[in-house]
Amino acid sequence: WEEIQKHNLRTDKWLVIDRKVYNVTKWSSRHPGGHRVISHYAGEDATDAFFAFHRDLDLVRKFMKPPLIGELAPEEPSQDRTKNSEITEDFRALKKTAEDMNLFESNHLFFFLLLAHIIVMEIIAWFTISYFGNGWIPTLMTAFILATSQAQAGWLQHDYGHLSVYKKSTWNHIVHKFIIGHLKGASANWWNHRHFQHHAKPNIFSKDPDVNMLHVFVLGERQPVEYGKKKLK
Repeated sequence: WEEIQKHNLRTDKWLVIDRKVYNVTKWSSRHPGGHRVISHYAGEDATDAFFAFHRDLDLVRKFMKPPLIGELAPEEPSQDRTKNSEITEDFRALKKTAEDMNLFESNHLFFFLLLAHIIVMEIIAWFTISYFGNGWIPTLMTAFILATSQAQAGWLQHDYGHLSVYKKSTWNHIVHKFIIGHLKGASANWWNHRHFQHHAKPNIFSKDPDVNMLHVFVLGERQPVEYGKKKLK
């Protein structure tokens, strides 16, 4: 681990999956999930993140042979020193329980009806304006309907963006791009780029984009210091 943890630079990245050591320096630029997600685990154990982010393990393992450079020595622990082995085991037991309860199995009819009723609300909103004009009452009704449909579309694109509705990632991507691109007017690639990082390193400053809000506000003891260094060079 002492050797592995040295390789956590932008130009030199090693990580560990199931006690096997991989040099992902070159691969990271071609990583489908984005180079930052995989780079956040440089010098660390990425086993649990690997299984959480990759549904088709048989496909992914085909790409893992070239960067394989070695294996942890038998006397080395499976986790790096920054991880608590008891918490890791608790997490894996919790995940296994959730899988046994089929909590990761989605109801396709539910998601279809959710998308359908969002589209219906969008149609009703635009029909209200086109038929009744832009007076105060039609405008307020339309604003209420669109606000409701947009809020629900935001959460629906989140589920498809997580690739958690269909077993095939391709279908999740197609529906996700339709919802966030055509119903909400945002970029699916931008959302994935940021949200994958959020779940890879949740609430870890400098790695989770959701908490890196230095141009808006700063929190805690570390962020003000980092912002001060950035402003003062």
